[in-house]
Amino acid sequence: MKFRTEIFVPPSDFKLSYACKIAMQGSCFAENMASKFLNAGFSIDLNPFGIAYNPLSLSRNLNRLSDNMPYVSDELFEDNGIYHSFSHHSRFSGTDSNEVLAEINSRMEQASVFLRTARLLIVTFGTAFVYRLQSNGNVVSNCHKLPAKLFSYKRLTIEEIVREWDELIIRLQTLYPSLRILFTVSPIRHWKDGAHENQLSKSVLLLSVEELLRKHSHCSYFPAYEILLDDLRDYRFYTEDMLHPSSQAIDYVWEKFTEAWFDGETLKKARDFEKIHQALNHVPFHPESEAYRQFREKAETRLRELK
Repeated sequence: MKFRTEIFVPPSDFKLSYACKIAMQGSCFAENMASKFLNAGFSIDLNPFGIAYNPLSLSRNLNRLSDNMPYVSDELFEDNGIYHSFSHHSRFSGTDSNEVLAEINSRMEQASVFLRTARLLIVTFGTAFVYRLQSNGNVVSNCHKLPAKLFSYKRLTIEEIVREWDELIIRLQTLYPSLRILFTVSPIRHWKDGAHENQLSKSVLLLSVEELLRKHSHCSYFPAYEILLDDLRDYRFYTEDMLHPSSQAIDYVWEKFTEAWFDGETLKKARDFEKIHQALNHVPFHPESEAYRQFREKAETRLRELK
């Protein structure tokens, strides 16, 4: 007897190896998966603008990254003594505007160089809703807790997303001919929009990705959303807020991904990396002991050998 609707992910025609650099941008689910790639020993570049959720912000961030056009002081704003960028997560904010700009531009330069040799770009859409500044109509990645009256709130249409991303994909293919693009839709629900609006938002994202795949053969889709919402249809696979996936759920999604996207040798090495990281993260009863010191030394030596 079967008690769940397991999702089987078809093998990808493009297999990842350790020669492949991977750029990742998108919602906090992208950060969950990035930690798995890092523990598996891959070379990745994650969210050079910080977490971004909506397709328009992600597209414009990637265009800016491709141009490698530095930010200037006029693109920052100050609120209560803190300088922010509407294109960046608050992790880039600070009290000194020059330091904020320096960090933003240094991170963008690093990511721009990385993208030139990346073989795979993984993009995770989180929501189809966008905030626009009332003053100029620009979409923002982060509102930085400014008053709601400064923004308008709208759900993007499929046509708006496809038009924006169709142009971007063509541009990226011209600039980086060997780059593949993998789309995912974050399984994390945006509950503040309400259950129905969240479903509509995710549906817009899924239909937009489907249309982009129809247009561009070098683009693919990985069903992280479906795995968590249909395969793992149980609240034991969520954290305490009942919205974010648990570590066990992330492990399961990762397992599905590796089976579909890794070749045999890469899969074996990835599991070796993961075992060593798991051992190194284990907290012993007596961390000061000679036995534990020797254990760590042996594990770190093995990690260097694998790298």
